[in-house]
Amino acid sequence: MTDDQLYREARREPLIPLGQPAGTRRELWRRKLLWIGVWLVFLSSPVHDLVSGHHGTAGTVAGWLGLAVFVAVYLSLLFRDMGATPYPSKLVGALIGAMAVLATVLSLTLGSAWLGLYCYVSVACGITLPLRLAFWTIPGTGALMLLVGLRTDEDEALNLLVLVVLIGFAMTGVSQLVRTTVELRKARATVAQLAANEERLRLARDLHDLLGHSLSLITLKSELAGRMLPDHPEKAARQVADIEQVSRQALVDVREAVTGYRRPRLAAELAGTQVALTAAGITADVPADPGLDNVPEESEAALAWALREAITNVVRHSGAERCQVELHRRQTLDGPVLELSVEDNGSGGSGKGPGNGLTGLTERLEKAGGTLEAGRVKHGFRLVARVPVGGPAAVGSGS
Repeated sequence: MTDDQLYREARREPLIPLGQPAGTRRELWRRKLLWIGVWLVFLSSPVHDLVSGHHGTAGTVAGWLGLAVFVAVYLSLLFRDMGATPYPSKLVGALIGAMAVLATVLSLTLGSAWLGLYCYVSVACGITLPLRLAFWTIPGTGALMLLVGLRTDEDEALNLLVLVVLIGFAMTGVSQLVRTTVELRKARATVAQLAANEERLRLARDLHDLLGHSLSLITLKSELAGRMLPDHPEKAARQVADIEQVSRQALVDVREAVTGYRRPRLAAELAGTQVALTAAGITADVPADPGLDNVPEESEAALAWALREAITNVVRHSGAERCQVELHRRQTLDGPVLELSVEDNGSGGSGKGPGNGLTGLTERLEKAGGTLEAGRVKHGFRLVARVPVGGPAAVGSGS
């Protein structure tokens, strides 16, 4: 249940979430009427003046017509500003100007009871105009009302002056709050979308690295078992047992990757490297004890993924006869780094540019603050991954 739903349940009354789009047309109209209708209380004085019989027939008809046009323009401005397609800025300025002219004409001709119309002009300025422009037009509305009040009722104008100015500036604050809330909701939705995309990318990287390595090993051992089966059934049975073990481990790894708890260990990957290269008939030169004291988990995990991807490519694409894995701690201008080097004497693959594995691996290392270099060398292909580490520690390397 969301926070809004919990709050509604606690209050047991309908809410109008600030800055949140209306779910239905009925809710949209309810918001508009509640937001706009509260200010219609200032029409009581003009309406009372018209029904009191203080004016002739022509004056009363003109008053009702002018009041209807004024209210229609006001409601049109605010309803469109709250909708999806507000009026253009030039039209907004023209309509506010028309409201100011109507308020002035009606106040001068029908009396001080109509000075309250300037409250609507001030509200319209605060809601529909940009903040910088509203800071000038709201005091201007108050000044215009005061000038008109000098011709009708100076005391009434002075009493309304503070109200007109305060209402206008209050509406600028509310309007800015609504706009900010809308922007925050959009930003939150964007952040959620980016987080979902990042999670999908992480899952795709993990599944590629996990399944690519495991399936390659299963394929190799299946081929070996098939060749051994007629003459060496016991050796074939051991290969089948290894296939079962690799399959079970791959299933565990995939589950951990999906739940986000997968953090490979470099020592385990080195052991798996020895097994994979030997099964592929490649002479392996792999350090037995990596000596990873004081190496951050994130850096170790990044190197473990790099080793897994490199060995997968060696087994599947290189056609190499020999592969050497080395680990070294080096001191650079940016601080100590742990360097993993995987070099083989194969062809280096198709040579059509980096695949998905190397691209995802580069992203992993960059997140850990590391770098990746991969390319052909004189007698094969070499991949070098570096990650930052802290504290002195001995690191083993292949001979």
